Amino acid sequence: MQNYEFRRVYSKGRSAATSRLVLYALRNFKGDTRFGISVSAKIGNAVARNKIRRRCKEFFRTSPESFKASYDYIAVARLPAAAAEYRELSRDLTYLADKLAKLPPKTAKPKL
Repeated sequence: MQNYEFRRVYSKGRSAATSRLVLYALRNFKGDTRFGISVSAKIGNAVARNKIRRRCKEFFRTSPESFKASYDYIAVARLPAAAAEYRELSRDLTYLADKLAKLPPKTAKPKL
């Protein structure tokens, strides 16, 4: 996803949070589900940030059924995510996806 797409999801999408992650979701009209991950430099060095990124990407890859189709999702890591194991991050992502699925949809207007 491009920078302007991240900004669109942040500004127009729904969000849910835990102590380790924030998950944003916005319906898209492209027909596919897309995932983005944002890990700030405040989290730690490149090794720590990439570890979080790899764990989130692995969950998105292995559990696509946890997410609605035709949505853009962005996971934003918070500081406690640096010390979290894969199991904890996957539990958080599952919880957040379920929570967002229960919220009424907020959709972006399709570009014509």
